[in-house]
Formats: sequence, C-alpha cells, structure tokens
Amino acid sequence: MNGRDSLLAALVATVWGFNFVVIDWGMRDVPPLLFAAIRFTLVVLPAVFFVPRPAAPLRTVAAVGVFMSLGQFGLLYVAMDAGLPPGLAALVLQAQVIFTIALAAAVLRERPTRPQVVGVLVASAGLVVVALGRGGHVTVAALTLCLLGALSWGVGNVVSRASGVSGGLSLTVWSATGVPIPLFLLSLAIDGPTAVADALTGFTWQAVVSTLYTAGLASLVGYGIFNTLLSRNPSSSVVPWVLLAPVVAMASAWLLLVEVPAPGELLGGGVLVVGVLIALRPAARTPCSRPATDPTPDPVGARTRR
Repeated sequence: MNGRDSLLAALVATVWGFNFVVIDWGMRDVPPLLFAAIRFTLVVLPAVFFVPRPAAPLRTVAAVGVFMSLGQFGLLYVAMDAGLPPGLAALVLQAQVIFTIALAAAVLRERPTRPQVVGVLVASAGLVVVALGRGGHVTVAALTLCLLGALSWGVGNVVSRASGVSGGLSLTVWSATGVPIPLFLLSLAIDGPTAVADALTGFTWQAVVSTLYTAGLASLVGYGIFNTLLSRNPSSSVVPWVLLAPVVAMASAWLLLVEVPAPGELLGGGVLVVGVLIALRPAARTPCSRPATDPTPDPVGARTRR
C-alpha cells in the first residue's frame, strides 16, 4: 500500500473504532436488529438513486451485503445488546483479520508475507490477553455472536476483494439494498410488533445522532473507502489496519462511557498495536540476480514478463 492508501486505512480504523461507542450510546432504547435495519435504510436511501450500480454480477453484490452488512452487524448489535461492552466488542470483532487473511490465502491465492503472518499472530495474542483479562463477566453467547460476526465480515472482505469493483461507494450502497428488510422482519419476529412500534414512536435524539454517524460516516464513508482499498490492494495489506479500531474504541469508551480498562485489557491492547506495526512492515525484497542495467539478454525472463 502506498502512503495515501495507508492514511485512508488509518482514517477508516479511527471512524470504525469510535463507531462502537456511538452504537452503544444510541441503541439503549431500541431493539438491536431494528436499530441495524434503520441504519442500513439510511445507507441505501437516498444514495441508491444517485450512485451508479457497481460493475459486478448481482449475486456478488448481494453476497457482499449478506456477509459484510447483514451478518456482521446483525450479529454485532445482538452481541452488544446481550452485554458485550463496546471496547471488548471492538476487539473480538477484529478476529475478522485472521479470517480474512486465511480465506484470501485459500480462495484468492493471496499469500501473506512473513511480517503479516507474524503481526497477525501477535495481534491475535493481544486479543486473547484482553479476553482473559476482561471477558469473565461476559456470556459465552455474546462472545460467540461477535465471533460469528467477525467470520461474516471476513467472508464479505474476500467477496469484495474478488469482485474487483473499483468504486467502493457504489458497492457499499448497492450491497446494502437487501439488508434492511430482513433485519426488520427478524426484529418483528424476535422482539414483537409492540416493541418495534414503541421503539419507532419513541426514537430519541441520541438514537438519531447515532444512526446518522453509523450510516453516514461508518458505512458510506468508512466502507466506501475500505472497499476501494480492497479493490486495489491485497487483503493482507488492508485488513491489518483495522486492528487499530479497538484501540480507538477502548479509549473512547474509557473517556465517554467511563468503561475503565482492566490491566489485562491495556496489556492486550499494547500487544495488539505491536502486532499491527509488525504486520504493516514491508517484506524484505529478494536481491535480483542481475542488475537492472545488465545488457545481457534474458530470453527466459522476457518470456515470463510477457
């Protein structure tokens, strides 16, 4: 990744990190699946009338929506509603990095570099440290739901990368068209019509601000940039940046929600950052067997380059 793409990736990680606190702040009086449905309704409308459809098969666009939006956020919102704190949710969700790199290597034949493998392993160890030091009061169900959301995100990343769509915003908007209705119907079935109606009629200003942030900045801006980065860079170069999001989430939760991190969480967060820095180091270049200016003909190499 070049310097510009690296800055964009860091911006996305920052926006997404703060997003966890915003979700927790706005969802307190709204059922989780309904809240996610409202978010993606705003992602689609009115943007779908102005953003051209991506140059990809409909099934590919739909798959990105199912895995990157419907699966990831439906499961994440339910996990947070079940008691998973924002900072811990941000950390657990970053298991998507491991899932993405493994799936990209298996499906797309994108072999990660040695620094990326080492960095992801170190960052994963940081996640384990945080889970051991902070997750004792969190139910296994909440943690499992968040991990399944991470797996769904990882699958969506690989589908987005394989699509080759260069316009990240178009893929973000159009892939979300099939998300709101299933989430709304699930909310009706699980929470009941009365709870849905009460939440809609009593939609607070905090819920409005939260929805505008999550739909506008986190989805349209964040995923628009992220999908663009995936279209022009290997998955293993893009997704490690997202490991910085938990650091932002933990700091935001500490400052705004008085969610004081435990020593294990601080230690794990530090290990996670070290892993990211290792993963983002460029791989050592293999010395060329012949200088570029060597005039000696190389017919084999010429045939290879053609």
